Amino acid sequence: MAAQLVRRLVTGLPLNRLYSSEARKVTIIPGDGIGPEISTAVQKIFAAAKVPIEWESVDVTPVRGPDGKFGIPQEAIDSVNRNKVGLKGPLMTPVGKGHRSLNLALRKEFNLYANVRPCRSLEGYETLYDHVDVVTIRENTEGEYSGIEHEIVAGVVQSIKLITEEASRRVAEFAFQYAKDNGRHKVTAVHKANIMRMSDGLFLHCCREAAEKFPEVQFEERYLDTVCLNMVQDPNKYDVLVMPNLYGDILSDMCAGLVGGLGLTPSGNIGLNGALFESVHGTAPDIAGQDKANPTALLLSAVMMLRYMELGTHADTIERACFATIKEPQFRTGDLGGSASCSRYTDEICRKVQSSV
Repeated sequence: MAAQLVRRLVTGLPLNRLYSSEARKVTIIPGDGIGPEISTAVQKIFAAAKVPIEWESVDVTPVRGPDGKFGIPQEAIDSVNRNKVGLKGPLMTPVGKGHRSLNLALRKEFNLYANVRPCRSLEGYETLYDHVDVVTIRENTEGEYSGIEHEIVAGVVQSIKLITEEASRRVAEFAFQYAKDNGRHKVTAVHKANIMRMSDGLFLHCCREAAEKFPEVQFEERYLDTVCLNMVQDPNKYDVLVMPNLYGDILSDMCAGLVGGLGLTPSGNIGLNGALFESVHGTAPDIAGQDKANPTALLLSAVMMLRYMELGTHADTIERACFATIKEPQFRTGDLGGSASCSRYTDEICRKVQSSV
């Protein structure tokens, strides 16, 4: 199962059956803030590339459940369950009692156990680091983000970190299969088992067991703080990193900073029966509706989605057009140091796509 999911995600290699040119339905969750703008941009580029996809747009504005807490509307759940593939823009989680993170809720609802975040330097867009090419694979369903919290007494709150053998083994094997299928040479398990001997110790044990099944892939173990230090000194020391939930949340964002920020970083959440691809940046309400947003992260996440769906030719066409456009300063949006609008950037990608279709 892990091998099939990895091949779908990145390489587009054929499985037991090939998808025909008939349009497939894909759930799209536009999101909040700049979400609708960048979602529209992606849909426009897909139309220019003649991608055989029919979008099914759903609203995930929280609805109050019987327990008084807000959750995902049933219509959205049904859509993702039906289509098995989704694309999601940024969502805002209100701060306050009774509000749960919709991002977390979506991962739990669909058992999206592996978050995959490639971070790669883009030719023609200079940062402080050159030739970055790392992939973070984050266990996506438990750890400190299990949502198990309670107040012991007034002023004392306990949050429980949940680590299970099943979830740890599953994401560890996924990471090694990913490395093998994509010509990667090393997997680094990131942990703090020296402090959390039982929880991180169990995760590390599962990584060691997975490493034995993939002798062709080099394996190493590193403490989280050591990896953070080394990453900002020389990111080329690392290749594929696998880690528990909280560590992955922090480290994947740090890696994104090496290549230009969250606006350039794609993300895919892989589950047992489907996948949800997303932009991981914020909703940027301060520029919403002003045609200033950068749709690159959502677009590259959609490219990952196409490879997962075995539409590799369309994925390559769109990706090449995106990278070529970023090389040209006059088409860069404000977050990339340019002055182009979202629509101008999108139109240029469409032009490049159409010239190659």
